[in-house]
Amino acid sequence: MNFRGRWKEDPEINLIPLIDVLLVILIFLMITTTYSKYAELQINLPSAAAEKQPDRPNEINITISAAGELTIDRKPAQFTTPAQFAESLKQAGAGLTNPVVIINGDAKSNLQISINVMESARLAGYTNVSFAVQSQAR
Repeated sequence: MNFRGRWKEDPEINLIPLIDVLLVILIFLMITTTYSKYAELQINLPSAAAEKQPDRPNEINITISAAGELTIDRKPAQFTTPAQFAESLKQAGAGLTNPVVIINGDAKSNLQISINVMESARLAGYTNVSFAVQSQAR
């Protein structure tokens, strides 16, 4: 018995046919691929700026607090009669073309004050009166 193993030659790896196949695949892909004019999609992502207020030059913002305090464009205003408040509104809207009166009321503010503010806007000659509302999170 011959326990000595035979000397085996190392296997030969021929890379030339592999390179030929890869070259044929590359040529096929280059010929069949269509190229378009636009390389990527243009996507406009939304952006948010918490500090920036929207630019609405024709607004007169009226805020009514729960205690009944009024502000016109963040300036305190006295409210005794609708006619007197109408004069304050006219001063706030001086120079504005067709202003919009926006009433921001606290949830616990007096409804009569809101009605008086609407009456004051009517007396001042402003026809566009709107209420700012905030939906409750559920």
